[in-house]
Parts: sequence; C-alpha cells; structure tokens
Amino acid sequence: MSALNFVVVLFVAQILWAVAVRWSLKKIDCRREFSCRTAFEGESGELVEVVRNNGCVPIPWLRVESYISSGIRLGRQENLHVSSETFYSSCFTLMPYQQIRRRNYVRFMRRGVYDLGKATFTVGDLLGWTRFWGEQQLSSPVTVYPRIMEADELPFPLSENLGMLITKRQLLADPFMVRSIRPYQPGDLIRDIHWQATARTEEVQVRVHDTTVCPRLLVVINAQGTDEQWDNYVHEAFAPVLEEQIRLAASMCVLGLRSGLSAGFAVNMPRKRNGDSTILLPKEGTAWEEMLLEAFAQLQSHCSEKFIALLESLQTCRDMDILVISAYSSKGMEQAMDKLRQSGNQVTFYNMEGGGQ
Repeated sequence: MSALNFVVVLFVAQILWAVAVRWSLKKIDCRREFSCRTAFEGESGELVEVVRNNGCVPIPWLRVESYISSGIRLGRQENLHVSSETFYSSCFTLMPYQQIRRRNYVRFMRRGVYDLGKATFTVGDLLGWTRFWGEQQLSSPVTVYPRIMEADELPFPLSENLGMLITKRQLLADPFMVRSIRPYQPGDLIRDIHWQATARTEEVQVRVHDTTVCPRLLVVINAQGTDEQWDNYVHEAFAPVLEEQIRLAASMCVLGLRSGLSAGFAVNMPRKRNGDSTILLPKEGTAWEEMLLEAFAQLQSHCSEKFIALLESLQTCRDMDILVISAYSSKGMEQAMDKLRQSGNQVTFYNMEGGGQ
C-alpha cells in the first residue's frame, strides 16, 4: 500500500471513528445523587455516581466534570480529581452497554441547600485526536441543617433560660385536663387516683394532667454585625459569628420543642434571594420542628432590613418568651426590647460578646 493510500485510509478511519464517538456521546447516561436528602452540619454521607454507556460503541475515555459548593467536602479516591474543593471530575472507560457505579465520601461542612447543577461530558479516542462535549442536568438537592447542640453545650445564660421555660411548663398543670392514666407512683396525690381504672386493672391508677399554658419561645437573631452597617451583605469576618448565632437559635428551638414547648424564630435574613425577613411564630410538634430546621437551612447570607425594624414589626406579639441574640447592643435595640416587654412579653438579651443581660 502506497503512502498516499495509507493516509487516505487513516483519514477515513478517523472520520468514521469521530462520527462513532460523537454518536456515543448521546448514549451516555449519568446520575449523581446524594445518599441522603437532609443532614446536619458535620455529618457524613455519600455522593453516588452512576455512568452507563447505552450504545454499542466502546468509549476509550470519558471525563465527567461538575461543580460543587465548598460547603460540601469530597473525599479523594482513584480517578477522582478535586480542585479547590469546588470543582471535581472523574474519568471512565466504558465498554458497550457497560454501567459503572461509584460511591464518593462527602462531609457536609455548612448549613444550606445544595444541588449538583449540570454535568459536562467529554469523550474522545485513545490518541486524543477527536473530542466532543455535552451537558446533562443533574438534580439531587440536599438540605443541610445547622448543628444542634446538647443542652450542656449551650452558654450558661441560654441553658438557664431554656431550663426555666421547661420548669414553667411542668408546673402549670390543669386539674381539668387529663392527658393519660398511669400506675401510681410515690408522691402522687390521692385526689388524682382514677378509681374506675383502679377497679378495672386491680392496680392503683392515677390521672396525668396536661398543662394549662404552653410557654412560647421566640428566638430573634440579629444578622447585622454593627448598628452602623450600611449595606445588606454579611461581611466575611462576621459570617462565622452569624452562623454561630443561627446554631444557638436552632438549638434553643429544637430543644424547646422536644421538651414540649412552642418555639419559633425571627431574623432579618430572607429565605429567598431579595426576600423579606423570616418570621416563624411559635408552634409545637414534630412536623413544626422539621419546618423550622428547613427554614434555618434556607436562610440567605445577607440582611433584609435593619434589626430595629424587625423588632418593631414584632410589637404585636403578646405573652411570649422572647430571646434576642445579637453580636452587639445599642440604645435603639434596648428601646425596642422595652416596647416588647410593655406588650406583656418576657424579653432576654444575649450578647455574643458579653453574654446575657
């Protein structure tokens, strides 16, 4: 075979190969999804990756690339490249109709709602003469809740405040509201004996009374770093302090709910970009706890209004135990909190720098 004929054959073969590679790109199916839909800060999980070649043409090499938030840390393994913890790519060789499944270790570092967005595919031949690109939309959101502290991890003024509310609830028993019946225990009052249940079970049974009033805890967070802050963005230096405030507020709400209180929170941060301040007035129940945690995760990192304006919007609240968490205090905030007290609320102020007041 002459050199010219060899070049022609090689050229035709390359064209055919390029057509095959380009066609094979349409036969690639990729799925990337997290092993969980919700998690707490600091918890671990997996990013499951499934790549399948639905065509009859082998793919010498395939590179799958996508971005991921720095709030999620990926582990490192063979054929997985992570760059700056925000960009990662993985490489595959696929035979016809072959499927590869990989599990990548991940750690959820910060609260938020994360999705994988788009994946970019690059396919080519062994010699690297031909390359083709494509995209596929990936949708696998994961909601990362703020870390919930144990009661003994809370700063002293907050743990004391929570303990007083729980004690207040336990002391307010309504003699006309019966929650359940249980066997007699030392210390139970004779008037609480349920004689019909005692006769039926042949064991002394007593009434357990429900509470007349369920304390309502409203935690109010100040997203401003200073009273003179003029823009709506959370400065990088203040971001860790704000996140700690959110963890404290979420912990107070969740621990309160699990102790039988009503709980809610308010903050001058929106849940959607360019939205209004978030105000969720106290309610109770397991479903409400999940809604609160989701709301905490959705908070956007910028201010929606001045904190004093938020306090003034809460002036219609009555008979609530309001806990204000802020990184500073000011005369305007004190005046706004005094108005809340005049409306019949118990207001406690916790300064992140100086403790409670």
